[in-house]
Amino acid sequence: MEFPYEKDSKERLPYEHYLKVYQGLKPEDISGRTGMAYDSDTSSFMLRLMGVTYRISWPDYEVRHLDREDLGYYPLENAANARILVLRYLTEGASAPATGKFLTYREVPWGEVYFKQFQGRCIFRLAYGFGNKLPKFREVMEKIGATAVSHGDAGFEFEFMNGLYLQFLLWEGDEEFPPSAQILFSDNFPVAFVQGEDMAVVGDVSIGALKALSQ
Repeated sequence: MEFPYEKDSKERLPYEHYLKVYQGLKPEDISGRTGMAYDSDTSSFMLRLMGVTYRISWPDYEVRHLDREDLGYYPLENAANARILVLRYLTEGASAPATGKFLTYREVPWGEVYFKQFQGRCIFRLAYGFGNKLPKFREVMEKIGATAVSHGDAGFEFEFMNGLYLQFLLWEGDEEFPPSAQILFSDNFPVAFVQGEDMAVVGDVSIGALKALSQ
């Protein structure tokens, strides 16, 4: 992927760093730690991200979607933050089963420290992006295969990435109160992503994809 940024950009440098780490790892070790199947014949991993299956090559990290041609937007091909996030998972993350419990951002490690940033980057963005557009929100959530939940005026649960689930909950605004939102994480997220910043990027990637798909 070519980055249209200067050498000291906040995205190019992390991308180059984690790509180098990824290339130095053994694919069998990555597979054992993350639970992602590795095909030695094609030198690639398989990953699901927001309803789309991707093939990720090793060691060059070329990404190609394998299904959902109808969507027209593929974060792992189009978004630098998604590509860096998945690289971080491949190099540092681990898989663990979810128990069915969901956590607020404040409940995850370092979440209290970064909550204000997460609130602005993700919760407010979700609320003001879709809080007064609930039909459009329902439409785009159904498009990625999300399942409706009973919380909020409109709430959905969806698989963000291989066994990692999010719940997006919205309450519609009115003349007295602005719209509001909540984002919940399945309780295996802190194993997959050890940094609170990573989980804020999960929110960024998810909301960015929803906005792109709602156009």
